[in-house]
Amino acid sequence: MPGSGWFRQWFQVSALYAGTVIGAGFASGQEIMQFFIIFGKQGLWGVSLATLLFGISGFLVMSLTTAFRCSSYAELLPLLMGRKMARVVDWLGLAMLPGGLAVMLAGSGALLHEQLDLPADVGTLTAALITILVILGGLEGVLLANMILVPLKVLMISLVCLITVVHHGGWPEITGPGTPLTGAARHWLWSSVLYVSYNMVVPLAVLSSLGRSVDRRPGVVAGFTGGVALGTTAALVTLAGLFFYPQITSYQVPLLRIAGELGENWRYVLGILIWLAIITTAIADAHGFASRLAPGGGWNYRLAGTVTVLLTLPLAKLDFTRLVQILYPLFGYAGLVIMAGLLLTPFRLKWIFREWK
Repeated sequence: MPGSGWFRQWFQVSALYAGTVIGAGFASGQEIMQFFIIFGKQGLWGVSLATLLFGISGFLVMSLTTAFRCSSYAELLPLLMGRKMARVVDWLGLAMLPGGLAVMLAGSGALLHEQLDLPADVGTLTAALITILVILGGLEGVLLANMILVPLKVLMISLVCLITVVHHGGWPEITGPGTPLTGAARHWLWSSVLYVSYNMVVPLAVLSSLGRSVDRRPGVVAGFTGGVALGTTAALVTLAGLFFYPQITSYQVPLLRIAGELGENWRYVLGILIWLAIITTAIADAHGFASRLAPGGGWNYRLAGTVTVLLTLPLAKLDFTRLVQILYPLFGYAGLVIMAGLLLTPFRLKWIFREWK
């Protein structure tokens, strides 16, 4: 990839970053509702802070991984939190990444069963096959898949939300700050921090594999702009959702309520959108795990990724909801440690950032 043009590298890294976060929970609107919409208009403050944190986090990760030419998160973690804590988070990552992959494969089976009445195994195996084919293409395959799929996801989500905002006109009318009866936190500020932290585990694993493949300047700029693109998309979902607040808080798929006013066909569009989100997250999980086991890339990476997907298939037969309940809190705890390490890095390793002043 070092021979690629500046714009191509920037676009590839930005899409890869966004693709790891815009998963099924994001695309369904459920994540955005739990962390932002439930706070009413204050949720807009929360999503604004999350946008800034995503941008800063991406900037810091890519600054470190390109400066130290990392090829896996095992090489980056000691820089953030010391060797002892890095070992703990590394072991968590070795459990969480294939676990997250199992969640995505199970989610694909559940979605295609609900949308098309296909057997769940068909959806699970389809997602597994696509993931394996992308991994067999190496890093270029992962980047290419995200270059194609991520803009489609962002475009579809943005289009649904923008049409809703234009249709309703102006700003949503909400009296009071909003009363979060459910969700990750009781205050929009803490909820915003939690959202970014638990969403940084997989991006860290994926972006830290690029240190030897991406030139520094386009990589670092992409880390920031990819985070801003993420936050902006989340802000659009939040704004559109607030037009239906508080009724929307009772929906399992809030974006379906938002798209409902646009016509029945948008239900199928939304199903495609969520499935694409599942696929890109599955690819990110498999890539992050394979690059940890085989940081040098090549056929060792391809073999590690393929075997990981195949060994994960039995896990995908477990209850989808139960998998989420077990694994996602682990992402949150590990993410808080990672976020703290990232935000303290500029004070500990000042020399890395001097050229960006």
